[in-house]
Amino acid sequence: MLLPLVLIVVITTVDILSPPQIHLGPLLVVAPAITAAFAGTRLTALISLLAVSALVIIGIMRDGLTTSNHETQLAGLVVVSGTVVTYTALRDRHARELVQVRSVAEAAQQVLLRPLPPRIGSLRIASVYLAAEAEAQVGGDLYAAARTTSGTRLLVGDVRGKGLTSLGEASLLLGAFRAAAHLQASLPELAAYLDGSVSWDLAAAADDELPADAPSDPLEAAGRLLEDEHQSAESFITAVLLDIPDEGNKIQVINCGHPPPVLLHRGLVLTLDADRPAPPLGLGGLLESAYHADEFPFTGEDRLLIYTDGVIEARDSNRAFYPLTERLRAWTSEPPGPLLEHLQHDLLAHAGGRLGDDAAMVAVERVHEDDSPGTR
Repeated sequence: MLLPLVLIVVITTVDILSPPQIHLGPLLVVAPAITAAFAGTRLTALISLLAVSALVIIGIMRDGLTTSNHETQLAGLVVVSGTVVTYTALRDRHARELVQVRSVAEAAQQVLLRPLPPRIGSLRIASVYLAAEAEAQVGGDLYAAARTTSGTRLLVGDVRGKGLTSLGEASLLLGAFRAAAHLQASLPELAAYLDGSVSWDLAAAADDELPADAPSDPLEAAGRLLEDEHQSAESFITAVLLDIPDEGNKIQVINCGHPPPVLLHRGLVLTLDADRPAPPLGLGGLLESAYHADEFPFTGEDRLLIYTDGVIEARDSNRAFYPLTERLRAWTSEPPGPLLEHLQHDLLAHAGGRLGDDAAMVAVERVHEDDSPGTR
């Protein structure tokens, strides 16, 4: 605040003491312009008023208040100051709207993507979500966990597209998973149920949109129907389903067109590639027999990382993809929380601070029997 006030005082004093042919009054416009850079509307208006008052004082002290030259200077200062104040008011309104949008996005994220608990059953879990749209803070990537009578089931998915347009499909899949994860007897049954839920909703949405502007010409109507069916076929969700029993050293994984999970085992980074990968969810309501659960080892020494393609498709300034498995070798012994912290910082540094697509990461390890609640 001192800078614009000092400028007004200095410019006014020097102008009054200068020879008659020197006029420094127009420089007073600098004061409101500088104030607008760090202050709000009211403070900018106050400094603008002080600047105009200072120019009036200059005119009175130099006996030139009614001259055409001074009147022109005064009118110019009033116009410029008014413009600066108006710009500041518009900027402040936009800032308030942005705060509201972010608060709504945070609330939506809390409802849609409930934070995973740090410990669930026999597992310790950490999760990170990075939205491509900074204002949204939530998009089409998703994750969820649910307890069963014998273990924990995890879901990590990615809706085709990004940002707010994919929230509907993400909320649908999460709701179906939370409702059925503990009811379906097997992982293939759960996958078939989720696929049917997504397929039915996408088909219902396409049918609901048809009557609004259905053309009267039969040929045009047939063409529109084919186009809508094509667009519906382009809507799908890639996902990974995991069943991690409380007992034993095996896990079951069904991969529905998603990047394979990564197992960190004794310094090694192993990708859990499916023998019979399934198509993404929402492409046709497949039967239970179409889904095959692959088994992989998962001991108390291992960490498991499940992620979305926003991680491996992040590019640096040279358009090179993020080398996930190569970078993970440095953190194979890290617990889930620190592992994701290292991975998040390294990923954002690789992408120059901003991702081109939403990214979600979930890290899991088994809880050792001798671990206290505060350990790791």
